[in-house]
Amino acid sequence: MSNAIRVGIAGAGSIAFGTAALLCENGHDPMLWSPSGEGTKELAGGAQLTAVGALEVTCAPRIADSAETLARDNDVLVVALPGYGHKTVLDALAPYIRSGQQVIISSHMSLGAVYLAGLLKAGGLTVPITAWGTTAITGRRQSGTEVRVNTVRKLIDLCTVPEEMSGEALDLCRSLFGDRFQPRDGLLAISLSNLNPQNHMGIALGNMTRMERGETWSQGQNVTPNVGRLLEELDKERLAIAEALGLQVRTIFEHFHLSFHVPVASISEMNQEMHEQGNGGTGPATADSRYVTEDVPYGLALTVALGDLTGRPAELHRAGIRIFSAMYGRDFLAENELLNALDLDRTTLDALQQAARTGLLQERVADAMP
Repeated sequence: MSNAIRVGIAGAGSIAFGTAALLCENGHDPMLWSPSGEGTKELAGGAQLTAVGALEVTCAPRIADSAETLARDNDVLVVALPGYGHKTVLDALAPYIRSGQQVIISSHMSLGAVYLAGLLKAGGLTVPITAWGTTAITGRRQSGTEVRVNTVRKLIDLCTVPEEMSGEALDLCRSLFGDRFQPRDGLLAISLSNLNPQNHMGIALGNMTRMERGETWSQGQNVTPNVGRLLEELDKERLAIAEALGLQVRTIFEHFHLSFHVPVASISEMNQEMHEQGNGGTGPATADSRYVTEDVPYGLALTVALGDLTGRPAELHRAGIRIFSAMYGRDFLAENELLNALDLDRTTLDALQQAARTGLLQERVADAMP
């Protein structure tokens, strides 16, 4: 492993385990850090990590006992945990990140790269921070030592802030994970290319009783005509915001066609075809699903904020946040620690577009207008 790169992974769930397995498969040297300490107990005791499915790997990743250890003992840091854990982890890592390191956020949500760049700038430091539009793998953690990898993605959108460091960051990602990366035009393009929040919103709204009852149900089959039309209308809002920003992003029709190789039709018809082919997937069997607890506060909330800034209000997205907040008895907008810390209500659109390239959010509107 003379050419092995030391990679510290913040997280110990399905994506973190799968990412560690992929790095091992590619000849690199991962380290896992569970912020709670619970996720890596068995591995810390000497057990090996096993991946099955799309990856068949058994390896022994190093285990960190703190954010300081993770940063100190690695050349690259990967944030691989749900969006609601990003701010806590970025706050913990920032004091120990050093010049020459690179940071990858997998996957990027709610302008986390801007938040981290601001923390580092306050300490006089600039490092490449790369945002992925999605994760390198999909899968499910089976136990404290095993992960089932369903897919190793063939194409991942990415961008880096500050943008002048994009070349070295792209080279690093390819060295670690292979030639599967497509550079995109800034953080806003990455954010608006992620269809999961809007799709998961519509699917969860249409199937909430199935989720609450813990039923086993086909996701594709239950994108019925009415649910499909909702997904199409949500997509129109996202596309309008992208157009206002001058960004090119895939439509929901292109997404399902390219990802699942089904003919273009209505979204419901495309999902029925996916189901018939055995690619419809299984919907969440709990209301405590990332479809809601992550995608609503950390996905839908950013789309709503961008809609307001561009003058293309995302009213269906906003309504979804309110409906889920009422269902769950929670204020999902208030739960987005990253956006609240960035204080986007006091940010101009020009400043945000600049931050999407530099990582630094500087210009603010006056607290009170004359």
